[in-house]
Amino acid sequence: MDPLSAASKIAGSGLEAQATRLRIVSENIANARSTGDTPGADPYRRKTITFGAELDRTAGVDLVKVQKLGTDESDFVEEYDPNHPAADERGMVKLPNVNMLIEMADMREANRTYDANLQTIKQTRELVAATIDLLKSGQ
Repeated sequence: MDPLSAASKIAGSGLEAQATRLRIVSENIANARSTGDTPGADPYRRKTITFGAELDRTAGVDLVKVQKLGTDESDFVEEYDPNHPAADERGMVKLPNVNMLIEMADMREANRTYDANLQTIKQTRELVAATIDLLKSGQ
C-alpha cells in the first residue's frame, strides 16, 4: 500500500477511536449526578476506554483500535442528604465516581486528537490531488 493511503487509513482509525472516546466521556458527564434507584443502591459507575494497536495485514500498518471498554472501580463519593430518595439509613447518598475535571480534560484531549487526525486526512487528500495534477500536466 502506498504511504498516502496508509496515512489516511491510520488517521481514519484514530478518528473512530477518538469518536468512541468522546461518546464515553459524554456518557460520564451526562451521568455525573445519577444516583441509584433505591436507598443505598450503587449509582452510575464511570466508564473507561483503553486503546491498542492492531495490525492491518492488507495495508501493513498498525491501526488504533478500542481494546477495552471498562469501568472505573474507584470508590463512590458519599454525600449527606437524608431527603434524597436514594439515601441510606444514615442519610448518605452514593454519588457516581465521575470527576468533572478529569472528564473535561479527557474531552479536550480527545477533541484535539480527533482534529489532528482529521487534518492528516485533509492534507493527505491534498497531496493526492496535487500528485494527480502534476501527472496530468506532465503529459
